Amino acid sequence: MKEFIAFNEQRAEIYWWMSSLFARELTEQDIEQYQNGEMVTFLSGLAMTAALKAPVEHFRDALKRLDVRDDAQLELAADFCGLFLSTPKSGALPYASMYVGKSGLMNDKPAQDMQALMETYNIAQRKEFNEPADHLAVELDFMGNLIIMANQCASVDDAETLMQAQLAFINAMLLNWLPQFTAKANEHDKFGFYAAAAEVLLAFCQLDAAFLAGDEQ
Repeated sequence: MKEFIAFNEQRAEIYWWMSSLFARELTEQDIEQYQNGEMVTFLSGLAMTAALKAPVEHFRDALKRLDVRDDAQLELAADFCGLFLSTPKSGALPYASMYVGKSGLMNDKPAQDMQALMETYNIAQRKEFNEPADHLAVELDFMGNLIIMANQCASVDDAETLMQAQLAFINAMLLNWLPQFTAKANEHDKFGFYAAAAEVLLAFCQLDAAFLAGDEQ
């Protein structure tokens, strides 16, 4: 049981890390932390998994280029705004509704479905993050909390129910639009930092879904 809890904590940490990455621009301090030994060790650990090796290497390459980029924080903030705070034609908007909604507008059915899920599991969106419920950062934060809920179950059966809920969520609320989002990020992110991050996220979600389904590589 201890191994199960520890592994789930690691999974949740990855979802929360990615949530923070797509929630706001990185500060100077954030960028410094990406260059220190702890983050290098963390990324090296991820790269040891075959399915994550290539996308993590792309992300590490972007970090190396960021280290020598002039005005790195300002330029990366501009990249963030250009990708995630722009238009569907010029960026990669981080809202499920823009990819799998019927209207092509924000706050479509995916946002409503996400709001219903948060109410069902009593998982609240952070008040300071004033975005629609189907924003990528909100969905990833929700997934991290859903994972930790499984650790708090009193029985194995209850924990298994929540693990299956996690699988359903990844398939129905993430993997149904992340491939399109990642393609858009690759198309519009000229420097490549956020495109590489999207590649890592997509690969991890695919790997996690395989784990939850019992057919991980």
